[in-house]
Amino acid sequence: MSKTANLVSRKAIHIEWGDCDPAQIVHFPRYFAYFDACTTALFKKAGLLKRQMLKTYQIVGIPLVDVRASFKAPSRFSDTVIVESEITEWGRSSFCVRHRLFNKDVLAVECFETRVWAARSGDDPERIESKPVPQEVIERFSATNKPGSPKNPRPKKR
Repeated sequence: MSKTANLVSRKAIHIEWGDCDPAQIVHFPRYFAYFDACTTALFKKAGLLKRQMLKTYQIVGIPLVDVRASFKAPSRFSDTVIVESEITEWGRSSFCVRHRLFNKDVLAVECFETRVWAARSGDDPERIESKPVPQEVIERFSATNKPGSPKNPRPKKR
């Protein structure tokens, strides 16, 4: 896997009643839902809207194949937290995403995801298989290649 300069996405999340257990602390599976949404937001910041990406690159998605998290401090009902997300490593067909959730400037949760660039199998359309991540996709996540820059113009709104 190769390391590159990273594009970072920041997403604010307001903790709702339904995210919490009876002690009003975020129930741990909710964090994984937050992080999945943050991965989508990171791709959007890179100029890759999910629906368009699936069609353009003929993939079925970027499924999660490994995840681990460290819970350092609780988040509670009515807190507003900030999640910083970035791709830390690229492989041939996989990539690692790091999410850091801050609550009042304190690192509360750190999560690491491994995802794969996946397409339908050419041999069996019922199966999916990894596919190399296009170089043009990887380049969009360089901190020096932000959407809207001359090298990477924003798509025009219709």
